[in-house]
Amino acid sequence: MLNKTFNIIGSCFPEENYMINMESRLNEIEKLVDERKYFTINRARQYGKTTLLNLMVKYLSSKYTVFSISFEGLGDSAFERESSFCGMICKLLYDAIRYDEVPALEAPLKNIIYEAVQSNRIEDLFGLSAMVSDLCSTAKRPVVLMIDEVDQAGGHKVFLDFLGMLRSKYLKRTTRPAFQSVILAGVYDIKNLKQRIRKDEEHQYNSPWNIAADFCVDMSFTAADIAGMLRDYVADREVEVDIHRIAAEIYGYTSGYPYLVSKICKLIDEAKASQPASGSWSKEDVAEAVKVLLKEPGTLFDDMRKKITDYPELRKMIYAILFRGEAYPYNPDNSAMDIGSMFGFITERDGQAVIANRIFETRLYNLFLSEEMTKSITYQTGELEKNQFITNGALDMGLVLKKFMQHFHDIYGDSTVKFVEENGRRIFLLYLKPIINGVGNYYIEAQTRDQTRTDIIVDFLGKQFVIEVKIWRGDAYNRRGEKQLAEYLDYYHLDYGYLLSFNFHKNKKAGIKTIAIEDRTILEVVV
Repeated sequence: MLNKTFNIIGSCFPEENYMINMESRLNEIEKLVDERKYFTINRARQYGKTTLLNLMVKYLSSKYTVFSISFEGLGDSAFERESSFCGMICKLLYDAIRYDEVPALEAPLKNIIYEAVQSNRIEDLFGLSAMVSDLCSTAKRPVVLMIDEVDQAGGHKVFLDFLGMLRSKYLKRTTRPAFQSVILAGVYDIKNLKQRIRKDEEHQYNSPWNIAADFCVDMSFTAADIAGMLRDYVADREVEVDIHRIAAEIYGYTSGYPYLVSKICKLIDEAKASQPASGSWSKEDVAEAVKVLLKEPGTLFDDMRKKITDYPELRKMIYAILFRGEAYPYNPDNSAMDIGSMFGFITERDGQAVIANRIFETRLYNLFLSEEMTKSITYQTGELEKNQFITNGALDMGLVLKKFMQHFHDIYGDSTVKFVEENGRRIFLLYLKPIINGVGNYYIEAQTRDQTRTDIIVDFLGKQFVIEVKIWRGDAYNRRGEKQLAEYLDYYHLDYGYLLSFNFHKNKKAGIKTIAIEDRTILEVVV
């Protein structure tokens, strides 16, 4: 028997791959099917949609006849004419039964599909509708249709006409045979598919899929889900792992995005395979896997870069959240938020629009910063000075901040308050990035980020640094910031922290000082 693996390519299979327990999610979907709901599974790329559909076929087959087809790999010719589209649907159904992908399919149903394909008689949606009625009236069990990769149909009006046909049958289901349930899966929701088809002046939101029920099943992994998957791994490999601690650490970076969870686990597993003497997983292993993930190319991140280029308003909003700490109340009617949420870049947290997870956030930071590196004096200075900050593998963060203070004063001392206030954090990250690049990584603590304050967490060779970056708002405000940082250090079990303050008062006192708050020490740098 082959060892199970963490899979990041295509569908996962329980007998081959480490997976979370999907029982509760499948049960929720079964209830929707039992209630004769039509719905769409809209989730971002590499979110487990195809895996879920495959599991649903087996889960529902005890009481339903389930046809699962996919538009993946179909060319534009399949959608050019009504006749070619209807013929393609029949052939996809035929392929499903030819390869025994429909459990316990009755012979009369096979014959209906065989005859339709062999005679090539289904040339329009009326004929396809009649064949669907034949299938549903002949079947001994209610029939469920699932279609994966419906994004392939984007830009083709015939697909919307097909949805209109299904809608008509749904509305007449009490008197005419119809599918028990129709389930579509893809990244784009049907509303956005329609926007892609029509000209700008003809955009409408009265979708032929307005019969669809909301699909509210949470497909992201919880920390408990990740722990269950790791528990199976530990049992197979007979290694010692602090399961709940590692699961929480992985969840902290990924917020349960399925691909990112599996990728981190895969990277650690592969690293351990090359170092058999060290089987146990550690927090440092997770950090190292994250560092690799942040540098690796991949279709998910390529798509992220493309989408924020294609949607300028989304790009503008993400930049403002990241670098200016601007807060946006979450509103799904906002087109930029709607698009960002659909692609999985944006999510709602406590009523605010936030970046979906730390991995995405850091990739986006890196993307925006990379666009400025070649022309940034700050980045070039950090690159030139980086060797002095590392001694015997240890990073001297205090020296980093001291040198940054000097650099900042030399380059930006005469800049306008508005410029520096809006760009201070970005300037510091441009200086820091070449210093830790290739060895360490960083992320921004989203819960503390606003227009006046943000916390940067740096992981460097197993050691963590917490740097609070804030705008000076007076002595009283500063003392509160010092106390907040001390409390934050306690959360991270650290004794030493760093406070970088941007002070725009005319009589400001730039400099460095060390302060003690209870049993914590803070190096405060004012620029």
